Amino acid sequence: MLEELRALSQKFIELRYKNYQRYFIKTNALASRCSIILGDRGIGKTTTIIQYLMRHATDNILYIQSDHILLGNLTLYEIAEEFYKFGGEFIAFDEIHKYANWSQELKSVIDTFPNLKIIASGSSALEIHKGSHDLSRRAIVHTMDGMSFREYMEIKLDIELPVFKLDQLLTTHEKITAEIIKKIADKRILALFKDYLEHGYYPYHVEYSSLADFAITLEQNIHTTIEVDLAAVHPELTGYSIKKIKQLIAYIATAVPFIPSWEKIKGIIEVKDNRTLKSYFKYLEDAALIRTLRSATKKLSGIEQVEKIYLSNTNQLYAITNAPPNPGTVRETFFISMLQQQHSLELPKSGDFYIDDKYTIEVGGKNKDMAQLKWLKERENSYLALDNIEIGVANKIPLWLFGFIY
Repeated sequence: MLEELRALSQKFIELRYKNYQRYFIKTNALASRCSIILGDRGIGKTTTIIQYLMRHATDNILYIQSDHILLGNLTLYEIAEEFYKFGGEFIAFDEIHKYANWSQELKSVIDTFPNLKIIASGSSALEIHKGSHDLSRRAIVHTMDGMSFREYMEIKLDIELPVFKLDQLLTTHEKITAEIIKKIADKRILALFKDYLEHGYYPYHVEYSSLADFAITLEQNIHTTIEVDLAAVHPELTGYSIKKIKQLIAYIATAVPFIPSWEKIKGIIEVKDNRTLKSYFKYLEDAALIRTLRSATKKLSGIEQVEKIYLSNTNQLYAITNAPPNPGTVRETFFISMLQQQHSLELPKSGDFYIDDKYTIEVGGKNKDMAQLKWLKERENSYLALDNIEIGVANKIPLWLFGFIY
């Protein structure tokens, strides 16, 4: 059986290996004995795992798709044991959330084979702290996001572009944007940005010549995340609950960003109590299908309450909704999707985003200026992130540039 698994592993590696390396592999060494990568469907977790594996001798690596039919009645522990006996050094369990008893078996593998290095990937909703098989002290958990605008441009134009820290971007954006625009030569940055907003967050968009086909696939992946991934992590979810969660994300797609009115939403999707509704929101957030923003002012008073809700990324907005999405919603969704990975974002009393307890950002169209926002002009560390401008000036920064944070 081990030889069959090795052959299957090699086949998967050959099929899914890609030369382009995403931000994650450049910034995460995965030096611990066991690393778990969580993230949304389709963002490139499998490709990243395979790139890590290929740093080692072929005979010493094994890639396992956790729900593959070839596994039959074999347990993950039995596979690891057999692999280890014959000199295996590096094993990867992809989409481990699909395996019923994954946490117990992974814990046993870690404890029994001290020289075996393990990588596992799973749904964003995976709970490593749950139950008696808590892996929080045995595994380092990493969260992987979809492609940034910078990465999209690298793949699209076959060039290499730098990453910028937020404070560097805010203070030297004029110089940075001029250098980027010069590097892309005759390409138009705003046209590239428009394309990214529609289909650039997911690496697999390159497999589709038709944007309509990509949108259909993305919408299907959202349904699969709810129907399969969430259900695998939370087996207590019933068919009725799954149906209500799907109704909820469909409603969010047409209304975001919005301040949730629990009574109104309960009536629309016919849920009886606030507790159930809030748990549905939590499931969607855990599954990386939505992003939430909490109030900076209420945090100071000790109140933790969701004030605004967004879909996870702009591609989802275009895929789920039939009508063109609201431009303001697209802009804010892009901004939060680029910055929330590395920074603390909250809702300020005035403005759209309060970042790291320091910066206030107002996101808008190209005609918005400081004169319209007197409070912004008078406040230190306040900036405008403006759409449809190539190069900014002073506190006016092109919105697209925030896609260079990672």
